[in-house]
Amino acid sequence: MKRNQSGFTLIEIAIVLVIIGLLLGGVLKGQELINSARVKNLATDFKNIPVFIYGYQDKFRALPGDDKSVADHLGATAGICAPSAGLCATGNGVIDGAWNANAATTESFLFWQQVRLAGLAPGSTDTASADYLPVNAAGGNIGIQSGTSTPASSPIKDNPAGNAIRGSYIICSTGILGKFVKQLDLQMDDGNTATGSMLAAPVTGYVIGTSATPTATIDDATSYIVCMGV
Repeated sequence: MKRNQSGFTLIEIAIVLVIIGLLLGGVLKGQELINSARVKNLATDFKNIPVFIYGYQDKFRALPGDDKSVADHLGATAGICAPSAGLCATGNGVIDGAWNANAATTESFLFWQQVRLAGLAPGSTDTASADYLPVNAAGGNIGIQSGTSTPASSPIKDNPAGNAIRGSYIICSTGILGKFVKQLDLQMDDGNTATGSMLAAPVTGYVIGTSATPTATIDDATSYIVCMGV
């Protein structure tokens, strides 16, 4: 007795392959959109901080974190950096302290409380709160400090010239994967992570004054710290 063999026709196979191709294309496009959104959010983190500064200055004629009349402007709950701590000189027009300071003895730490109490930025105003320090879109810390013309005092120095990162203020953001670092620099600077106003260096072993890492040697899967002068 002759059996009828069943199977897929070439047309059916072609249709299945087209569907698989569309699904793969959709997944890749979706991943691309997610990555683009992540970079856009990271860029927004950098762009927002100057807005906080200028908004505060317009409102109180003082620099957030460095405001010597902060109690009059924001109330008695607002912290003020004690000059005796040796890490600040309130009212001198400089945000004293490192961008990643974690104590109320530095103006760069109190910066966040003051812009929040002024209604310019979201977040906790309790300096002892676990979620007081802000995080970027990648979950890493982000902060600000005043700029400098001294390479050794700069968060990241230019490479190979060794010049300090340029800008009145320096914004640093950490925990950013290399694949996002490259896109971020391309979007906001010159496309080279070792030159211009935005520089990058590996988080592991990072020290103040380290040289920036060129785009060509950025590893997509490695975590970096990115600093930008504004």
